[in-house]
Amino acid sequence: MAKLLISPSILSADFSELGAEIRRIDEAGADMIHIDVMDGHFVPNLTFGPPVIEKLRRHTDKPFDVHLMIAPVDPFIDDFAKAGANILTVHPEAGPHLHRTIQAIHARGMKAGVALNPATPVDVIKPVIGDIDLILVMSVNPGFGGQSFIESQISKIEALRAMIDQSGRDIILEVDGGLNAETAPRATAAGVTAIVAGSAVFKGGPEHYANNIAALRP
Repeated sequence: MAKLLISPSILSADFSELGAEIRRIDEAGADMIHIDVMDGHFVPNLTFGPPVIEKLRRHTDKPFDVHLMIAPVDPFIDDFAKAGANILTVHPEAGPHLHRTIQAIHARGMKAGVALNPATPVDVIKPVIGDIDLILVMSVNPGFGGQSFIESQISKIEALRAMIDQSGRDIILEVDGGLNAETAPRATAAGVTAIVAGSAVFKGGPEHYANNIAALRP
């Protein structure tokens, strides 16, 4: 199995010094930087927009793994591409034409991901599995950090792992929500290849980031 990718969510970082925090997790061994974009409409919270992402881009060369929890998404794809996103992940519920959205993301030179909320069935992936680069399983209901892992998502991960393997494509299978040293191994055993973690990475302060990231790996 390929190296498990760790994508720390800056939702749990110190917002007063985000640039420094990104440099710290980069140096601590992060593979990607996970940026949760929330609009207060699709999910009940507000976070970052393209101008913030553009300012943060200078602090690392690691891929920006941008999760859009906004609706509609299509009008903003160009803005996030210009801001420096490398992977843009959208929810099927956030627009009327998922395939068209994926095409628009690729047209702007980014990788395209699809995120599944806990109640979103895996079948929505089937029509687009030949076109996507990442599948994100939400193991909490999106909107806030620090929630507990929803155990029922393990079976969803297993089903998606089988679907990806059958497709023969190199698709990142990512999980986000309640991941820590106890839950991450279960998700990894079920077939994920990337883990998003916020609280588990940033707990204890900068001197613990490297150990916290290492604790998430098999």
